[in-house]
Amino acid sequence: MDEAVTKFYRRLLRSDYEHVGSLEAPSIFLDSVGEKIQICSQASNNYIHLYIDIRDDIVENAKYLCTCDPTANVAVEILCTLITGKKVESAKALNEADFYQVLGSKSEDLGKKARGLLELLRTGLARYKETSHS
Repeated sequence: MDEAVTKFYRRLLRSDYEHVGSLEAPSIFLDSVGEKIQICSQASNNYIHLYIDIRDDIVENAKYLCTCDPTANVAVEILCTLITGKKVESAKALNEADFYQVLGSKSEDLGKKARGLLELLRTGLARYKETSHS
C-alpha cells in the first residue's frame, strides 16, 4: 500500500472516519454491487454504499458504508470530502487528479478506486437529474 494512503488511513482510524455512516432518505443512494461497478476486490460481501443529500443543487452531505480494503476507505472518504458543499455540476466534473491532490500522492491503487467511485457518482448524479429535474 502506498505510504500516503497508509498515513491517510491511520488518520481515519484515529478520527473515527468523518463521513462514515448512512443518511435517512438521501437524495441519492448508490450500491457499488447493485450498479455493477468494480471498486472493491472481488471477494464476496465487499461493497460501498454511498448516500448523498442534495439541496438547491448543492451536495449538502455525503456519507458511506464500506466493507472494502483500506485504500477503498481512503478513496471514498476523499470523495465525500471533495463533493460536500459543491454544486452538482462541480461534483460531476471531479477527476482522479483531485483525489491525488488531497492525498498528496499518485497511488495507482487509489487511482483505480477513484475511477470506480467517480463512475458510481456520475451514475447517481445522472439518475438524480433525470428524476428530480425532468
